[in-house]
Amino acid sequence: MTALKPARLAKLSLVVATVLMLGGCTRGMSDLRDWVAQEKAKRGAPIPALPVIKTFESFTYNDQDKRDPFSPSQDELNQGAGPRPQEGRPREPLEAYSLDSLRMVGTIGAGAATEALVKDPGGVIHRVHINEYMGQNYGRVTAITGDHLDLVELVSNGNGGWMERPASIALEAK
Repeated sequence: MTALKPARLAKLSLVVATVLMLGGCTRGMSDLRDWVAQEKAKRGAPIPALPVIKTFESFTYNDQDKRDPFSPSQDELNQGAGPRPQEGRPREPLEAYSLDSLRMVGTIGAGAATEALVKDPGGVIHRVHINEYMGQNYGRVTAITGDHLDLVELVSNGNGGWMERPASIALEAK
């Protein structure tokens, strides 16, 4: 009798293990099909009945002293009369930044010809005049003094209209 070499013994044991594993697959799937059929035959839990929909009594607002909460108020009807952003006006460079990110660093000139020097977040210094715009809320410069500039912003009032809000930027302290 000859002894088997280790490599040949490993190949033979691999073949035997493969044959045994494949032998377990020949039994078929009849037990699986039986289990699926039993599960399908079981009755499911009953579905609860739909709840009864309650009906509510309608109410008509006839009292002239009280406003109907479901109709627009007089302020909402007149919202077109308030301030509005200018349509078609080209945006100015400082309107790309929020007011919090802009810094006033000085002024040039005197009296009505005073210009404010405003630094944007990129470090660029801009000359700003009265009636120019800056900030993301349509802020229009209304006054320039030696230590600050004043502006009026247009912000949404939440009802589709606009309202004016005063703001200012103070001279940056060194």
